Amino acid sequence: MTETPRTPLTLARVEAAARAAHAGQTDKAGRPYAEHLRAVAEGVRARGGDEEQIAAAWLHDAVEDDRLTERWLHEAALTRRTKDIVLAVTKRSGEPPEAYAARVLATPGALLVKEADLAHNADPARLAVLDEATRTRLTEKYTRMRALLGLVAGEHNS
Repeated sequence: MTETPRTPLTLARVEAAARAAHAGQTDKAGRPYAEHLRAVAEGVRARGGDEEQIAAAWLHDAVEDDRLTERWLHEAALTRRTKDIVLAVTKRSGEPPEAYAARVLATPGALLVKEADLAHNADPARLAVLDEATRTRLTEKYTRMRALLGLVAGEHNS
């Protein structure tokens, strides 16, 4: 398949692709994973994100979770910026949090997507259903990442 300029996928098609990719997957609380994707996309929209960032929000975990390949992302009818944001927020095996945060900060548009992701991940109602050890571990992890990204602690807008 050769790469030719194409009209980017609509948000509805990006959402459908993300939902299909994550079909059957659940989050740590046992909820359908698509609920997290929707919450992050809505969080990006509520924070003033544009369509490219909202598309990236729908796809933000797809490559990391091995639901879609980097090749799929490369070949998808998405803007370069959307692809760059998805790759920026995709954690790599063994990567130090500092390197991950630096990549997010260096990629235009990625910080807003990661902020919305962290806000939903750290939602007290979402964490409340987890056991105490997991809740504590994740809270510390999310707090540390917010600090590395320069995000003010305690900004948890649902």
